[in-house]
Amino acid sequence: MAALVKLFYLLAAVLFIFGLKRLSSPATARSGNWLASVGMLIAIVVTLLFQGILTWQMIIVGMIIGSLIGATFARMVKMTAMPQMVALLNGFGGGASAVVASAEYARFLDAGSAIPLNTGITIQLSVLVGSLTFSGSVIAFAKLQELVTGRAVTYPLQKTLNAILLAVIVGLVVWLVVTPQNPTAYVVLAGLAFLLGMLSVIPIGGADMPVVISLLNSYSGIAAALTGFVISNEGLIISGALVGASGLILTNIMCRAMNRSLANVLFGAFGATVAEIGPAGAPGGKSVRSITHEDAATMMAYARQVVFAPGYGLAVAQAQHEVRELADLLQDRGVEVKYAIHPVAGRMPGHMNVLLAEADVPYDQLFDMDHINPEFDRTDVSVVIGANDVVNPAARHDRSSPLYGMPILDVDKSHHTIVMKRSMRPGFAGVDNELFYDEKTSMLFGDARDSFKKLITEVQEV
Repeated sequence: MAALVKLFYLLAAVLFIFGLKRLSSPATARSGNWLASVGMLIAIVVTLLFQGILTWQMIIVGMIIGSLIGATFARMVKMTAMPQMVALLNGFGGGASAVVASAEYARFLDAGSAIPLNTGITIQLSVLVGSLTFSGSVIAFAKLQELVTGRAVTYPLQKTLNAILLAVIVGLVVWLVVTPQNPTAYVVLAGLAFLLGMLSVIPIGGADMPVVISLLNSYSGIAAALTGFVISNEGLIISGALVGASGLILTNIMCRAMNRSLANVLFGAFGATVAEIGPAGAPGGKSVRSITHEDAATMMAYARQVVFAPGYGLAVAQAQHEVRELADLLQDRGVEVKYAIHPVAGRMPGHMNVLLAEADVPYDQLFDMDHINPEFDRTDVSVVIGANDVVNPAARHDRSSPLYGMPILDVDKSHHTIVMKRSMRPGFAGVDNELFYDEKTSMLFGDARDSFKKLITEVQEV
């Protein structure tokens, strides 16, 4: 029977791996999600049937309730709120791991039996990583939901205090491994880990949220794998390890996309200050040129190639369907339309891909940064929709800019650039954008959704 259980867990693991593989492309993501879901269902059923669960009826009730809540969220949560949703899901995963590890710890205490060394180590690490993940994810959710400021929050001796807190936590872990029968110390450990998670995410600004979300996702997987060792469940170990590894890989990809180290993201307080720029221009005599909807529509309607570069402003305006409608009109006129996707555009990894997929934008029109940048030299019109830092030319040459070295979308190399924004307010990095003052750039101010509706009308009349 034990061999059969491990065989089923292996089958679930294979489905997880193939599911992750298919998630790498928008065209196969849905089937990949189904494969991974089937793998998880197999793992759950096997655990319920063969792992000596005494109250499996309550677990099934919990599964039904959880599934209903999840289905409700999936139907009701808007695409603009998907980063917040992902942050919460990461937190739930970490929190669940901490709860399971704590339940196992309580079981040992109630039985009065000694806790094996290896189990004691994994219990303490599981509650540490799980609690940290939960609280950090809650803060990430609050920042994304704008319940607290999305800017980096700093205070004196912040890093020193966090280092001291981490040292105390490590000391508690060692103490509990040596003398595990100490519930008070265990509760203190969980509380301090919870506090560390909050204090670790507070000084991280909105520009770095894609990295934070992918890192917290990795943490949730690591916590699950540790809990798998606690309860000797191979399925949980495998699935947690896969999530942990894939999250770390994605975190590395996000960091490379910004040309910054993970340490700089976590401790650099990027975007702590913001410089408000007036609507007419900026210090130093720089000025911007506005464009009317009629002129913008005419420019696009008679272009050979138009490239849309979406950013978080597109998500805020919920204008993805209008973008698709305008793109269809342009293609009917013989204009070649493409979408430029920067890896860290938006608030979570793949945010723009998910947003445009909701509007059924064809996958073959989505191009990542490396593939679209050579196209800008022959692009007649680039339309920047609410993106800011990821199109700032200062990243190439201004060594004093916090963006210096960050790979960007080369929209400024287009023949003409139209920037759609509500105002001249800088992006999450808090720095002015040179693109706005380029002689080839025209600003189209206003809500993106309303602007696209007007552009659609104007293109129809051209």
